[in-house]
Amino acid sequence: MLCERYRLESVLGRGIMGQVWQGRDLPLDRPVAVKTVATELLAVPSSRDAALARFSRETRAAARLDHTNITTVFDASITADTCCLVMELIEGTTLEYLFDQQQDRRFDVPSAVSVAAQLCAGLSAVHAADLVHRDLKTQNIMIRRDGIVKILDFGLVKLLSDTDPRLTTTGEGVGNLFCASPEMLAGRDELDGRSDLYAVGCLLHHMLTGEPPFPTRQPALLASHHLASPPPLVADAGVDVPGDLQNLITALLAKQPDERPSSAAEVYAALAPHLPKPDPELAVRRTPAEDPRRPFLVPQGPMPL
Repeated sequence: MLCERYRLESVLGRGIMGQVWQGRDLPLDRPVAVKTVATELLAVPSSRDAALARFSRETRAAARLDHTNITTVFDASITADTCCLVMELIEGTTLEYLFDQQQDRRFDVPSAVSVAAQLCAGLSAVHAADLVHRDLKTQNIMIRRDGIVKILDFGLVKLLSDTDPRLTTTGEGVGNLFCASPEMLAGRDELDGRSDLYAVGCLLHHMLTGEPPFPTRQPALLASHHLASPPPLVADAGVDVPGDLQNLITALLAKQPDERPSSAAEVYAALAPHLPKPDPELAVRRTPAEDPRRPFLVPQGPMPL
């Protein structure tokens, strides 16, 4: 029991900082997700202060955001005895899991664009709050069954005004190398929202081709590709996409931030012509509960019958 109201029921995921649990808010009788800091970090004085500072930063950053495409924070507690962040429990699955359900691990253009457009909608709120997410990846993106895309995990979030080097070290900031921007890998302090847009470009390429732009799993080689190698075209994987969409992906994957689109809103506007066309009949058609196409074809539609 945490804070005399949250019962922890099962572990949803683990990371360096701690665990995410499925729990229940007992007074309100509703399911919640509870993120806790790893006890081993709190037990060692040398790591305790850094862990608490980072966790405090995450809770403040997440709590100040209010957007459909961002996980809602309900509560937080940072004391000598309790360190937890309570959030909405999202009924759905990760983008990573959906890749496994797709034939050839690819999305069609409308589905991929639907995910990317909603990411940009959420990022517009993140960036408007002077924050940079810095860790967008397939595991940190949830798809609800009604088609809503949710951005998770603000553990690496950076305040644009944050100048404390203890909280913004290069090792902490690289996040998932598959989507890490060149400037983040280079350890630059002047990160802005265009670093997140690079990750959107990586995810778009991944969704359309079934592989990240640079699919190697060797960290040093992967970082080198992000820093210096020209990104491949979607057509190189044998996939045809509209020319303007390829041009957008190429611009998002530019090595220099100044060569990318200037904002998430600009990217959304470029994606809009390729969003799924409405399919009213699908909204009331009986479909498999985990049909990966339905959420994108009926965004914010009723739950599957």
